[in-house]
Amino acid sequence: MTIPPWNRRRLRSNNEWLLLERLRLQGPASRAQLARDSGLSKPTVSSALAALERAGLVREAGTHAQSRGRVAVLYEPDPRAGFVLGIDIGRARLRTAVADLSGEIVARTEIRNRGRGALSVADAAVGCAEQSLAEAALTSADIVRTAVGTPGVFDRATGRVRYAVNLPGWGRPGLIERMRDRLGTPLSVHNDANLAALGEYTFGSGADSRLFVYLLIGTGLGMGVVADGELFLGAHGAAGEIGYLPLDGVPATGTAPRRGLLEDAVSADGVVRAARDLGMTGPLTAKRVFDAARTGAPAAVAAVRQEGERLALAVASVTAVLDPDLVVLGGGVGRGADLFLTTVTQTLHRLTPLRPRIEASTAGDDVVLLGALTLAVRAARPEVFERRAGAL
Repeated sequence: MTIPPWNRRRLRSNNEWLLLERLRLQGPASRAQLARDSGLSKPTVSSALAALERAGLVREAGTHAQSRGRVAVLYEPDPRAGFVLGIDIGRARLRTAVADLSGEIVARTEIRNRGRGALSVADAAVGCAEQSLAEAALTSADIVRTAVGTPGVFDRATGRVRYAVNLPGWGRPGLIERMRDRLGTPLSVHNDANLAALGEYTFGSGADSRLFVYLLIGTGLGMGVVADGELFLGAHGAAGEIGYLPLDGVPATGTAPRRGLLEDAVSADGVVRAARDLGMTGPLTAKRVFDAARTGAPAAVAAVRQEGERLALAVASVTAVLDPDLVVLGGGVGRGADLFLTTVTQTLHRLTPLRPRIEASTAGDDVVLLGALTLAVRAARPEVFERRAGAL
C-alpha cells in the first residue's frame, strides 16, 4: 500500500472529517465544545467549521446560552448535502424511497409488482423510483448512491443475480445495467434478507445485539447476519441462503441443485400446503391461514403450530453454527409471529441447549427498504465529503 505524503491539505481534511463525524454521532455542538471533545485548538476548529460550512456540509443549528452570558452558535451536519435512493424488489410489492444523509426519508412510493417478466419488473422498479424522486422534487443528479434489495445473490463478476428462483428470469444478463442506465445513478445490488437484517439492526429489534440473525420468511426463506453492526456475507455473498438446506437426505446422482425442502416447508407456500393437508379448503393464502388461526379454526391452528416447529429446526441449525444472541423473525409469514413464537421457543428448547432470544421484527414492512437506505447512506457520506471538501 502506498502511503500518501503528509501535506497541510490532508491534515485539514482529516480535521474536517473528524468534526463532521463528531457532529453526526453526538449531535449539535459549539466551537468550544468541539475543541474540548476533539483535542484540536479553537482556531483549528473555527477554520475547519468555516470550511465545512462553505462546502455545505454543516449548518447552524441554533444557539446555546453559556454560564457567563455569552451565546454560542451550535453546528450540525447539513443532511441535504446529498441524497440516496433505496429500492426493494419483491415478488408481490415494489417499494422505493429517497432519504437525506441523516437517513430521514423524504419521499416513499409503493406499488404492486405486476411485472410478468424480468424486464417488466426492472422497468416497474425504475418507474417506482422515479415517482419517489418526483415526490421529493429531486433528479437523478441529486442521488449519490442507490441500493437495491432483491431475492438472490448478486455476482459482481458477471453482473447477474443468482438463486432468485422466486423472480423468474431475474438472473438474465444486462438486467442490472438496464436499471442503472435508466436511473442514471451509481447503483449496487444486495440480497433482500441481508438488507432486512441491516434495517432491523438500525431501526428495530437488533439495535443492541452483538450478533443477530434475521429470518426473512415470505415467498421464500432467507437469512441475514449482522455482527458488530456489519453484514456478514460469506466468501461469495451467499451466506444466509438457508433455503438450500435439505431436510430428507442426499438427492439422487445427476439431480440438479434446487432450493431445499427447508424453504418448501418454511415459507408462505409451506403454510398453505400444511393447511390444505390438515383439511382447510377454498382459496388460501398464508394470511388467510393466520387469520383463521386467530379465530381458533382447528386446521389453521395446527398448520401454524407446524410452521413454528419447522422454524425451530431452522433456528436450531443456524444457532449451532453462528451462536447468535438474537434471532428475529420477519417477512410476510413473520408478521404472524405472535401466533407461533411460543411454539418456536419451546421446540427450540427441546432440540438444543443453545437458546438465543427469539423475537418478532419491529421494523415493519419497510425493513428491506430501510436496510437499502442505511447501506446507501453509509457509502454516500464519505463520498459527499470528499466531493464537496475537495472542491474548496
